[in-house]
Amino acid sequence: GNKFLNPQRDGCLLPILHLNGYKIANPCFLARIPEDELRRFFEGMGYRPYFVGGHDPEQVHRRLAETMDTVVAEIQSIWQRARQDGDLSRPAWPMIVFRTPKGWTCPAEIDGKKCEDYWRSHQVPMSDMDNDDHIRILERWMKSYRPEEFFDGDGRLIPELAELAPKGHRRMSDNPHANGGLLLRSLRLPDFRDYAVDVPSPGTKYVEATRVMGTFLRDVMKENLASNNFRLFSPDENNSNRWQDVLTVTNRCYMADIYPEDDHLDPNGRVMEVLSEHQCQGWLEGYLLTGRHGFFSCYEAFIHIIDSMLNQHAKWLKVCNEIPWRRPIASLNYLLSSHVWRQDHNGFSHQDPGFIDHVVNKKADVVRVYLPPDANTLLSVTDHCLRSRNYVNVVVAGKQPSPQWLTMDQAVKHCSAGIGIWDWASSDRGSEPDVVMACCGDVPTLETLAAVDLLKQHLPELKVRVVNVVDLMTLQSPHEHPHGLSDRDFDAFFTKDKPIIFAFHGYPWLIHRLTYRRTNHKNLHVRGYKEEGTTTTPFDMVVLNDLDRFHLVEDVIDRLPQLGARAAYFKQAIHEKHIEHKQYINKHGDDMPEITGWRWGMKSLVDTGTSTEGDNA
Repeated sequence: GNKFLNPQRDGCLLPILHLNGYKIANPCFLARIPEDELRRFFEGMGYRPYFVGGHDPEQVHRRLAETMDTVVAEIQSIWQRARQDGDLSRPAWPMIVFRTPKGWTCPAEIDGKKCEDYWRSHQVPMSDMDNDDHIRILERWMKSYRPEEFFDGDGRLIPELAELAPKGHRRMSDNPHANGGLLLRSLRLPDFRDYAVDVPSPGTKYVEATRVMGTFLRDVMKENLASNNFRLFSPDENNSNRWQDVLTVTNRCYMADIYPEDDHLDPNGRVMEVLSEHQCQGWLEGYLLTGRHGFFSCYEAFIHIIDSMLNQHAKWLKVCNEIPWRRPIASLNYLLSSHVWRQDHNGFSHQDPGFIDHVVNKKADVVRVYLPPDANTLLSVTDHCLRSRNYVNVVVAGKQPSPQWLTMDQAVKHCSAGIGIWDWASSDRGSEPDVVMACCGDVPTLETLAAVDLLKQHLPELKVRVVNVVDLMTLQSPHEHPHGLSDRDFDAFFTKDKPIIFAFHGYPWLIHRLTYRRTNHKNLHVRGYKEEGTTTTPFDMVVLNDLDRFHLVEDVIDRLPQLGARAAYFKQAIHEKHIEHKQYINKHGDDMPEITGWRWGMKSLVDTGTSTEGDNA
């Protein structure tokens, strides 16, 4: 992290490594390294270490105070050289290695066992307090701190010590940097509608959704450069996830050596990119907590690396929502791209959509999960996330060229509701549907609409309703999540008794978990990722996990026995398509042209042997 600190512009962190020798039950290995080796270790990481330690409290406190004075003066000298003299060479920032005994000043032994300067002091040194000897040990221990010297007869801190406490905003509890909402300024945001993708008709245009998002973020960055309150964070994936347009207005922050051939590196850059999800998460959390704004882009499979860090931030937000003086901060925003369904050359190791499952375990008034199906919905969601406060927003969107379904006006309305019936894709207007085809995520939406297209052409009498979900939490009960649909509205979308075929971006059981209390849950059939993957073609990935259009059509046929014999021929033709697909990719290493070239409303290549002349391409 110290390779990214610009002394001309940034503050700094003073690391203090407190080595007291032990963890809860074993030695700490850094404490067992000789001082010379430890010094070389930290010098190799770019620090100037200062060592303070000992057993005598008065001596150690004095040495630490003197060392603090030294390192603060050194930091101020670094800043002066950079800010007044223009010296932008990367400094060796100071740090302190502080050695004290474990359990310093507790009894040396208890019941004949070593306590001070040993791991036992980390635990419960005296568990049996009915033991008179233990009570006497505790009394001597507490009196060894000489409380009569520090408190008056009423237990109040004596005035000369109370006066040592910082005043005003210097107090830790009143420092605005520890209550970042006091410093927060809203971002200047361009109108996201100006970045709309033109959609003359559904599914006819293909674009990279996250690249469009990156163009919007470029101008968000540009509008806020002067205020220095917006950064992007990414573990080496900024360009891979299609945010490279941002680099036309700023660069990647970097304070180590820069070579002429390096790509967009600059000490003043505002894109924080380092191949460590932990580092990016820690940076972003600190940035938000001190009143700024940011967005974190990551490959979907590897965001799991920061699961526990996300836990702590979400818990912190949950508690802060219950504290009236704690001011709201900007939301923690994630873009998860390079997702499970498009890992054409990375394969099984890069296929895991389970971060969504982890996030929805957190408190409902903190977490939000969005799966926009195209670029215009992604723009609307991005704008919403940047304006929001005190949330963890998870946005999942693909970076590969994909069909665009909604105009910007339709996208805004759809995202505002979080869920909607796509009437242009449905055939049940004015009546109850025979089946509900639901989808959540860009690839599941594509496969659902391709399946609906097949049904319309080969079973035209079937009444199909298409429901798309952008805000995942609309599926949950309103008693569990504030975005949840009422039971009446849920039934209006999904009916009370008709089959629901739900194509989902992630693990199927999450949808069941969110909807298990709903009236029609018994008729809900979910397709999603089921831990089947490899380095293969895009369409083969969905086939491997039974999420493809042909499986979805089979699911409809299996749940509508009234379709009769005609459906049997159709199902056989669909089954043969799976065989044809496998043969084709084994021979050509790519998906069939009828898959890659499919567009909404085109004629099907599935020959059931029952269509009238001219119905088959």
